[in-house]
Amino acid sequence: MSDEFVAEVVKNIPPSGIRKFFDLVLEMEGVISLGVGEPDFVTPWHIREACIYSLDKGFTSYTSNLGLLELRELISKSYKKEYNIDYNPQNQILVTTGVSEAADLAFRAIINPGDEVIVPEPSYVSYKPSVSLAGGIPVPVRTNRENEFRVTAEEIEKSITEKTKALVLSYPNNPTGAVLRRKDLEEIAVLVNEYDLAVISDEVYCKLTYGGSHTCFSSIPGMKERTIILNGFSKSHAMTGLRLGFATGCEDLIGAMTKIHQYAMLCAPITAQMGAIEALKNGNGEMEKMIREYDRRRRLIVNGLNKLGLDCFEPKGAFYAFPSIKSTGMTSEEFAGGLLKEEKVAVVPGNVFGDCGEGHLRCSYATSREQLIEALGRIESYLDKVCCKVPVKSKSKIGK
Repeated sequence: MSDEFVAEVVKNIPPSGIRKFFDLVLEMEGVISLGVGEPDFVTPWHIREACIYSLDKGFTSYTSNLGLLELRELISKSYKKEYNIDYNPQNQILVTTGVSEAADLAFRAIINPGDEVIVPEPSYVSYKPSVSLAGGIPVPVRTNRENEFRVTAEEIEKSITEKTKALVLSYPNNPTGAVLRRKDLEEIAVLVNEYDLAVISDEVYCKLTYGGSHTCFSSIPGMKERTIILNGFSKSHAMTGLRLGFATGCEDLIGAMTKIHQYAMLCAPITAQMGAIEALKNGNGEMEKMIREYDRRRRLIVNGLNKLGLDCFEPKGAFYAFPSIKSTGMTSEEFAGGLLKEEKVAVVPGNVFGDCGEGHLRCSYATSREQLIEALGRIESYLDKVCCKVPVKSKSKIGK
């Protein structure tokens, strides 16, 4: 069939760069994947058991558009306990089919045609396409290695125009692992008030914060009324395939998102919601074990990459390292493609996360330490093969 029926906005959106490499991995044997951002842990048994139990008892019906009330009440309690933020479970929390749906709903609920939305980069690949699909104009703001990829109020302000409607924040960050300190967020909040902006804060990696505590943007005075928080269970409880997320915000914003949700999705799967209830009631122990293991892997891969001469700052959140390969003289696409072909290690080229990601790679450490050590060895072999003039430090100590 001719593509004349395809909307122009869809034609102009490129396919996901992450999925491109993921599809290549599926076609090859013996690949160590540091590409897809998915925990290598299986969903904890007690959560799976809750899902099985719900099916056994015949819980296979629709739920409220907003999601099960018990789940929303538990989410509300968790935000009150952790951040001292009050969200009314009746009308300020929406359960969604993954955090990606929550993000899509948020953009569609607030964007009018031609509205500009500021997106700090490198950023998760779906934000800019989602803004475009909602009729908005994504406006990228560059961050850099020198500032540990933390966006500043000063850089944001340079991109604000009379058409600016909203700001996207995504910290801990995918792909860099960067986090924002409370002081950073307070400075951004001043700007948000001054220019009357809405904020979409994707905090799905909030539990995966190392060496400090996460600051929820809505906990900054005056920000709760302006902010939609996106969160979910995929990363914290290894529930990626169960596709369950949620959004919190003021009644008007959540009401607008629910209006779209009830026509497009109706409700999130009840089986996943039952599992999430169990996760919130009894899931902290398993989650903390996973976080401790991610922390060990984080130090392993960062140390290993730096020993290979691939400059890598220490990520403070999520489960990604974002090393520079500029010293090799290769582009991100060239390095990632060659590494996959020659050594069967899959990483994601940094340019798919925005132009300022060029010269970097996203390496997920959501895989075993044994696999990480093997991957580092293969990267070393690849560097030797391509004769890069990279100052490799202490080769014999990699992985130790």
